[in-house]
Amino acid sequence: MDRFAISSGLMTSTLSQHISELRSQIGKTSTEATTGRYEDLTLHLSGRIGKAMLSQKALTDLTSEKEVLDLRSARLSLVQSSLTTVQESSTGIAASMLSAVVGNHETEIATASRDAKAALSTTMSALNARYGERFLFAGDATSSIPFAGSDQLLADIEAIAQMATDANDFEIQLDDYFSSPTGGWQQNIYQGNTTTSDPDGVNADHEAIRSQIRNLAILSLSGPDGSIANLDGYSGLIESTSLKLSASETAITNLRADLGVFEQRIADDLESLAAEETILTASFNNLTARDQYEAASELQSLETTLEASYMITARLSQLSLLNYLG
Repeated sequence: MDRFAISSGLMTSTLSQHISELRSQIGKTSTEATTGRYEDLTLHLSGRIGKAMLSQKALTDLTSEKEVLDLRSARLSLVQSSLTTVQESSTGIAASMLSAVVGNHETEIATASRDAKAALSTTMSALNARYGERFLFAGDATSSIPFAGSDQLLADIEAIAQMATDANDFEIQLDDYFSSPTGGWQQNIYQGNTTTSDPDGVNADHEAIRSQIRNLAILSLSGPDGSIANLDGYSGLIESTSLKLSASETAITNLRADLGVFEQRIADDLESLAAEETILTASFNNLTARDQYEAASELQSLETTLEASYMITARLSQLSLLNYLG
């Protein structure tokens, strides 16, 4: 084998290694041109890599915190929407029933009673709201739907009215029904948990909500043909319940205001985190950002060099073949 062949072979081997390095460099530069960041931060930053890693962790933690706040905000928004439905569904019923009872207008009483029944159904349906697989008004029993409907509740209260000796006895029995852990409310109606560990959470056993449901249920059964109408003290009971319904509506307004405080705090926290993110991102970019125009120019230069290396390798191969044939 002559010296030309040996020299040609060495050059070809050297070029092959150079081509391999160029291809690796092209891959890295292509990524940097796309992402706008140095791919090998350790090489680029050297002794400053620790600072960059801390900045990146801070950004990751901040993103996680924002996700939690966004989730809380979304849940609270849905809770507020449900409570708005609860509140609006009963609007005007108390005033209508008071007017009808004071004037002893049976037709108007029947109409207000039907409106109360519709509002009760809407209320219990709205309180079954859920976010994903989480029922928002079920307390800690987030996988349990709070209410199956209003039929059982109305049947229970109708039965109590039939057994009560008068309006006062009826209310005493209702107090036990709604307040006692062994009463019908917790045993048959509300299927959630009376405990809510989530500080943003509200369960349907909240006093304002329970009162709203109780008053609507009584008025739903207060028509002239119902058992409640046969109780001594009927008119006073309906007047009192109508006033209590107005009071429970006010209590729900206050509840929504309390939730609004949480919503505002979350909004403030998100705003603060957004400002932190801007500062941290700028700091991280100063350490890790790669000028994409510069990277694209370098990529074009590397590709040109790679193409030239391929051409040289091809020519050397041809020269080696001619030398062999000669």
